Amino acid sequence: MKDATGSSPDIHEIDATPETVNWGFFDNSTQPACRIKSGDIVRIETVTHQAGDAPDYLMDPGIKDIYESISSEERGPGVHIMTGPIHVEGASPGDVIECRILDFEPRIPYGVNLSANWGLLYDEFDQQEYVTVYEINEKTSTLEAVFQYEYPGTYDEIGPWIDPDTVDRTSVLDDVSIPINYHFGTAGVAPAESGKIDSVPPGVYGGNVDNRHFNIGTSMYYPVQVEGGLFVAGDSHITQGDGEASGTAVEASLNALVQFFVHTDLDFDSPVLETSTHWVTHGFNEDLEVAAQDAGVEMIDLLCRKWEFTRPSAYSLLSTASDFHVTQFVNGTKGIHCMLNKNVVPSE
Repeated sequence: MKDATGSSPDIHEIDATPETVNWGFFDNSTQPACRIKSGDIVRIETVTHQAGDAPDYLMDPGIKDIYESISSEERGPGVHIMTGPIHVEGASPGDVIECRILDFEPRIPYGVNLSANWGLLYDEFDQQEYVTVYEINEKTSTLEAVFQYEYPGTYDEIGPWIDPDTVDRTSVLDDVSIPINYHFGTAGVAPAESGKIDSVPPGVYGGNVDNRHFNIGTSMYYPVQVEGGLFVAGDSHITQGDGEASGTAVEASLNALVQFFVHTDLDFDSPVLETSTHWVTHGFNEDLEVAAQDAGVEMIDLLCRKWEFTRPSAYSLLSTASDFHVTQFVNGTKGIHCMLNKNVVPSE
């Protein structure tokens, strides 16, 4: 594999360890776990913050070390374990970092879904929370449920550890298979604001976007907020539906192979996703309608900048050819993504 200059990119590795992860926050003062050049590739380990829901299935010695080494006082204000950061040489505020997903592979062949107190239908289930563990079937590229249990108490601890002997695990969803769709739930560059920034709400820097389309073969473009970008990733998912209705996806520990590029000729105000078939813009707000408006404005801006359409014509295209989807409505700051098929606009 060669970059645009004809050179082979360097390949870096970042293991997830107590020294290379932040638990629950972005912080632009965190020292880089590695420094790379535009075009370089990084193999990065990510660890789920829900491994303690079923430690006998979801933990190995390395994951256990992170849980035991990072005290509850060091965690938060958010919940996600994020690996990094990665300093990309030459990336400055005003530039854009492209994060291209080359591959994902599961570290452990299990993942966990939580029907949480912040989920859409919590009251419909008498405020009882449920944990469901799924197993990866590599032969069929699907997931199958292993068991479910009622979560004891309220899921309000960051990184709880549940003794398997204290809950009643029951078989559920017999003969049901769910297609695998590995993707990052939380990834992005460091915010411009100083200090520990909660990992739960997404923002212009990315973060907990939870877009299920950010999978193998796609690129997310992040507007750089600080020198070097300081990219981190975590909260990896095996699969998820639009909306993330119960409160989480199928959360898992995945190893990712990611390539990074610095773009000085792009101008995005929030993360933009490019797939093989679509351009996708995002809006974030506590009000879904405002989030939709923001995603729509971002798509109009993209159409005007990239194809030099007039704003009225781009607005017409927004209504006649774009699709709006709820990315998630469970992170406080809700997300909408707007998708435009590449076949609609002139080819590059």
